[in-house]
Amino acid sequence: MASVSQLEMVGRLVLAAFLGFLIGLEREFADQPAGERTHALASLGAAVFALVSVMAFPGSDPARVAAGVVTGLGFLGAGMILKGTGRGVQGLTTAAGIWTVGGIGLAIGAGLYLLGVTAAVLVGLVLTLERLLKIDERLERRRRERRD
Repeated sequence: MASVSQLEMVGRLVLAAFLGFLIGLEREFADQPAGERTHALASLGAAVFALVSVMAFPGSDPARVAAGVVTGLGFLGAGMILKGTGRGVQGLTTAAGIWTVGGIGLAIGAGLYLLGVTAAVLVGLVLTLERLLKIDERLERRRRERRD
């Protein structure tokens, strides 16, 4: 990999944290337990690990670090999932968000800016469109109609 300046490394970290923060802000607006700080830190941490694996250990296998980040964030996200009353499960979207911002952080940390930013935009669209279009409410109403 080509040499990356200290300034570019800082820029990658800032961008990763910012994108995670924006995604977490949507989760905060949706009154979810993991908000902007959690998502920003997960994305930032993934970017740090990506940078360290590539810059500090040249010639090593950065895919191993990426796999560790994926596993670790999956574990963190699992803590967000709770079984609700009845058959309901809560926190799956937040857990998926934490896992996804890790991928975004890895992409940004590795210098794949377009991939990371595009993924963040898509996550934002998925999360906000669901609320704007009231898809959950429509599906729940449809389920109730079928039971009646």
